[in-house]
Amino acid sequence: MSKMKFESPDLTAQNIDRIAALFPNCVTEMLDEEHSTPEKKVYKRAVNFELLKQMLSPNVIDGDEAYEFTWVGKKASIVEANKPIRKTLRPCPEESKNWDTTENLYIEGDNLEVLKLLQESYLGKVKMIYIDPPYNTGNDFIYADAFMRSQEEEEAQMGMFDEDNNRLFRNDYLKGHFHSNWCSMIYSRLLLARNLLADNGAIYISIDDKEFSNLKKICDEVFGTSNFVANLVWQSTAGSNTGTDIVTVTENILVYTKNRSVFVFNGMIADSQSYTLSDKYEDVRGKYALDKLDRRRVAGHYSEALNYGITMPDGTIRYPGGGTQKSTEGWNYLWSKTKVEWGITNGFIEFKKSNEEWNVYNKRYAKMDNEGNLIERTIPFRNLITSDQCNTAQGTSELRSLFELRPFDFPKPSGLIRQLLMTSVRTDKDALIMDFFSGSATTAHAVMSKNAEDGGHRKFIMVQLPEKCDEKSEAYKAGYKNICEIGKERIRRAGEKIKAESPLTTQDLDVGFRVLKLDDTNMKDVYYTSDEYDQEMLAGLESNIKEDRSDLDLLFGCLLDWGLPLSLPYTSEQIEGCTVHTYNEGDLIACFDENIPERVVKEIAKRKPLRAVFRDAGFASSPEKINVFEIFKFYMPEDADDIGKRVKVI
Repeated sequence: MSKMKFESPDLTAQNIDRIAALFPNCVTEMLDEEHSTPEKKVYKRAVNFELLKQMLSPNVIDGDEAYEFTWVGKKASIVEANKPIRKTLRPCPEESKNWDTTENLYIEGDNLEVLKLLQESYLGKVKMIYIDPPYNTGNDFIYADAFMRSQEEEEAQMGMFDEDNNRLFRNDYLKGHFHSNWCSMIYSRLLLARNLLADNGAIYISIDDKEFSNLKKICDEVFGTSNFVANLVWQSTAGSNTGTDIVTVTENILVYTKNRSVFVFNGMIADSQSYTLSDKYEDVRGKYALDKLDRRRVAGHYSEALNYGITMPDGTIRYPGGGTQKSTEGWNYLWSKTKVEWGITNGFIEFKKSNEEWNVYNKRYAKMDNEGNLIERTIPFRNLITSDQCNTAQGTSELRSLFELRPFDFPKPSGLIRQLLMTSVRTDKDALIMDFFSGSATTAHAVMSKNAEDGGHRKFIMVQLPEKCDEKSEAYKAGYKNICEIGKERIRRAGEKIKAESPLTTQDLDVGFRVLKLDDTNMKDVYYTSDEYDQEMLAGLESNIKEDRSDLDLLFGCLLDWGLPLSLPYTSEQIEGCTVHTYNEGDLIACFDENIPERVVKEIAKRKPLRAVFRDAGFASSPEKINVFEIFKFYMPEDADDIGKRVKVI
């Protein structure tokens, strides 16, 4: 019976697998100096790049002839992004809202490590990502990833660590590597974020002018220049009338897709004020506006077939251009004669007489096109978002109305995020939205508001480091010790406010969230280094699971390892005195009890789960473990060949 790994995917190993599948002769072995000892040599797979270059020649660039954007620490940031970690996400039902029913997630922890842990569970499943990372002003905190700093520097900054030992520091402009530190920080996270995006997904990144050019180059590399969509310019403030400098009143939002060829941007819903006229069809078609049916055409656009006469209500004939005789000046009707007849019969044509002259119009309905199909009329989303649409003052006012204080500096207004949602997931009412620089949880607020507006079931994943609040801040004095406490409380209050404002239409609105917190692995070191222990030493160990871990901790650790979503329902029940957990109606069944009776194993096998997991200590001997396989093979003969992959122990 195989053991679960309980570590994030090794993305480097996955890349080597892909190369081996295409060019097996280019993959060899080399000495693993890190894990080798004088007594025991350990080998690892490696790529023979010289041979690989020969296989790809002449499409290989040598030397420094290629165009690229680089900085100190770039190579290390790539290694860091691909490196597996032994961490887990521990569930916290007591800090959650509607734990049993919600499909939303709020995750506390370093977003680099969280993104690694989510690689399997949410690979290619996120429709939209919005992030508002540190702008690198020199005053905001950024993540000091391990590859950026020496041990001496780490020790010098110990006072800047949070309570969970996450690394934060102020990036001093006067020190070297000011821009390099920021580039490395964002680069590694975007590499991982791209994996989570669906093929038809998009990412929106807020940034100001300080790192805009660097971020654009990084995104071109990570997502591809062909997947660049636009730079949205947001007028965040009206600015100041004092001073002599040029006042910066805008910020930028870079937009990239995973695959531009399959992503469809939603237009904005057209302003209903342009449709003012009513007729007997209004209940179905909506109100309408009038468009003249004739146009004067230049050469090449004129059609003789569209230059014909239409009978007016008084029996006279009207030709394009307004005359009673056929014009020779290039006038056309926009519709064919057959379609005009259809339009008259079905109420799509209107005749008006002014100054003894008839005009012909087609009716442009708000809810129906000129073919008789029900539609939702839209206009293109423009790359300028003005301050009268949404601004930073609105963001501050929004928080103040929820908290009766100012708990967060410079929050984005939820109206801004709602506009971005309109372009990306307006028509996808079941989309998954992620924000891994969650801050005050504006994105979660916007998702709930949008769902309340159109009856959607969009879900969110918020990720935020529990960065400490300044002890002098209003938030700290009000009892909020870190940013996560602000974010979670904002979701609670915003959700209740949204439901209170529309009680009849929001009864089923999901305003809950499951809280998960990044922590060290559930397993003791012996779980990973058992080859260093002899049988006598192992016999003295009662368990390879840490003493402070619950069944729920172990269950969610298994979900991550098997790549299952973390927001699905589950049940727990007692069978023969053992606790059995069933996740999403049989995607996974787990029992972490010790000394599990055979009857319990049989009952689990009878339910034919897609996956099953037991505690290693749940069985007294190896023969009992082998018997588990035989039981599953008996009750699931059609899956006998896969039992070894589907039934595991921890």
